[in-house]
Amino acid sequence: MKGALVVTSISAPNPVLRALAEGSEKNGIPFYVIGDTKSPANFELEGCQYLSVDQQRELPYSYAALAPVKSYARKNIGYLIAMENGCHWICETDDDNFPRDGFWLPREREMKGKSVIGKGWVNVYSHFADRFIYPRGFPIECLAASVAGELPAEQPSSGIAPIQQGLADANPDVDAIYRLVHRLPLDFIEREPLFLDAGAWCPFNSQNTTFFREVFPLMYLPAHCSFRMTDIWRSFVAQRLLWTCDWRLVFHSSTVWQERNEHDLLKDFADEIPGYLNNARICRTLDELPLEHGQEHMLPNLRKCYEALIGLGVVGAEEMPLLDAWIADIKSLEGKNP
Repeated sequence: MKGALVVTSISAPNPVLRALAEGSEKNGIPFYVIGDTKSPANFELEGCQYLSVDQQRELPYSYAALAPVKSYARKNIGYLIAMENGCHWICETDDDNFPRDGFWLPREREMKGKSVIGKGWVNVYSHFADRFIYPRGFPIECLAASVAGELPAEQPSSGIAPIQQGLADANPDVDAIYRLVHRLPLDFIEREPLFLDAGAWCPFNSQNTTFFREVFPLMYLPAHCSFRMTDIWRSFVAQRLLWTCDWRLVFHSSTVWQERNEHDLLKDFADEIPGYLNNARICRTLDELPLEHGQEHMLPNLRKCYEALIGLGVVGAEEMPLLDAWIADIKSLEGKNP
């Protein structure tokens, strides 16, 4: 199946971008790099298609005309480009994640692994680690019950997994609290993939994540919220909507390792406060939403979810014109790629 790789970056071509470009070219995978206002004007890297802000604005997408600058959510434009080019799956990562050999293996919608039995918050990192660690976005009020090795019961499982979250070694995606009080690096243990059934929650990120065509609408990253929460809150919406289609989220072992870009951990902490205060509340709200069942209701359901997040005050009302533009673009592209 035809795939694509999408990254947004304000960096000049660095070792990670070069490795991604080289691997994409070798494996015949289109690679799109979405720039922003801070990106170098002379960005040039063989093996990728780079689009500056001006080039993005020339695209025939309603979203591209409205997308705010200096925003990680500009990555949405890369998703739209990949969709228009007829991709069956889209993988995304960031410019500080080095791909391992496994990153380039063919993507399959159907996987075998284990499934978590039960509902509620599941610290999936415990399945892949031998010490206490949890993913960014995991509600801090649930951490006391989240000790390494303690997971709900698991059973062998297989099936369609249209969203697949791969882990990242060395510098895993954890929150600022973890980084301030625990030591890294850490490499995850190679284990079988883990499915989450309906009602089981765990945040997933945008660092090593594959989406298949049927869930492309769920890739939408909100712009009018904390930068540190955009992919996390997207993941909550996506999980809720997977359940309406009887699909499951799956986590799998690391196929990248991260050499993290420079961060101010106290600034990260401040940017994550909306998540610390609201992550569990957001998921309770999404859980209670009366959504229609079936893939044909995905776009209306997506809109209902963001209306709920705006109602909670965690996403700004300015998000709705962007989301409506995204939905219009999705509908337009569905007509081109039935």
